[in-house]
Amino acid sequence: MNNDILSVVYLILILILILPGFIYANKNKKIFLKNLFIWVLIIAIIVIMLIFLFN
Repeated sequence: MNNDILSVVYLILILILILPGFIYANKNKKIFLKNLFIWVLIIAIIVIMLIFLFN
């Protein structure tokens, strides 16, 4: 199996494990959206850094 496909599968499985706890901890919609925005920003920064490092 290709390493890229395997990495995506692992990421999806980790998200399935973590997502219910994340939603439970952020029952307030405003807090949930704030935390979700922070995580999206962190992931975007990491992806952009990886693109610049490996290209």
